[in-house]
Amino acid sequence: MRKHYVGMDVHQASTSIAVVNGQGKLTNESLVETKAQTIIDFLKGLSGEVHVTFEEGTQAAWMYDLICPQVTELVVCNPHHNHLLKSGNKSDRVDARKLAQLLRAGMLQPVYHGEHGTRTLKELVRSYECLVADNSRVKNRIKAIYRGRGVRTSGHAVYQASQRELWLRQIESCGLRTRAESLYRQLDQLQLLRREAKRAMLKESRQHGVTKVLQQIPELGPVRIAQIIATVGTPHRFRSKRQFWSYIGLAVVTRSSSDYRFINQRIQKHQRAAQNRGLNQNYNHRLKSVFKAAALGAARNEAYREYYERLLAAGIRAELARLTLARKLAATVLAVWKSGESFAVEKVMPQAA
Repeated sequence: MRKHYVGMDVHQASTSIAVVNGQGKLTNESLVETKAQTIIDFLKGLSGEVHVTFEEGTQAAWMYDLICPQVTELVVCNPHHNHLLKSGNKSDRVDARKLAQLLRAGMLQPVYHGEHGTRTLKELVRSYECLVADNSRVKNRIKAIYRGRGVRTSGHAVYQASQRELWLRQIESCGLRTRAESLYRQLDQLQLLRREAKRAMLKESRQHGVTKVLQQIPELGPVRIAQIIATVGTPHRFRSKRQFWSYIGLAVVTRSSSDYRFINQRIQKHQRAAQNRGLNQNYNHRLKSVFKAAALGAARNEAYREYYERLLAAGIRAELARLTLARKLAATVLAVWKSGESFAVEKVMPQAA
């Protein structure tokens, strides 16, 4: 059976497509409009096994749902790992060719797109996070107005509706006062929208049975659990806790070279330790923030305080002890989610010890 390896360089208006066969020979090139029917018609014109790839981006989720039922294999690849695209000339046609060749060679790192049961929760979590960021941005702008006029604004009193008139009187400029009033109205609307988005997100999160299980883990509240479920989708994506640590940015990167030597015609490995290069840089920012914040609270929580203090007593710096605690929380979440069993401190602490 003939095999086709299709590389797509997707943009808002157009998509460059390159097709290579099993021997790596370029058999077809095309520039099509980024529309559903146009892309499907092109793929249906290829007989045999069709393997398709394109890079993760704005249209990735839509393209995945559109193309997946039409082809033998679909790989949404991580653009941070496609270093071949950075070498030599760069254009849409060249990138599509290189993607097709990388797909044929099996050198692409896929991005997960398989779980549809959490699609609604993903959008609700994204909406809530955007509104939280907008809310913080408007608050910063309000305080910036007062700081610019030499008025101290520590705490949250400057945002309270009951005290706004007192604060506005301290602004002498008519233009600045009008701008501050506009920002206050904007803040009121954003706070209302944020509360509505939070209610909708938590309501959808409760539809997932794992929510009740994860709520038993200390320092994981309903918002953090919704973020975890929306991002991970299914725990079976990760074979072990170390893969999960790498995904959330808590894996330690090591470097070594000249690892082996010959002694008396026998190969032996050097006993020196690999050099530590910190944590991995390619990770999910949302989950790293969730587990780092949870570790800060867990250090004071009864369930994990003894473990945290034991790490400090062993001479580990506070920031590294919190990192270890975050890794422990992540491993606990993965284990509990996979097994479906209730969380029990007795099961965790012997492993921690």
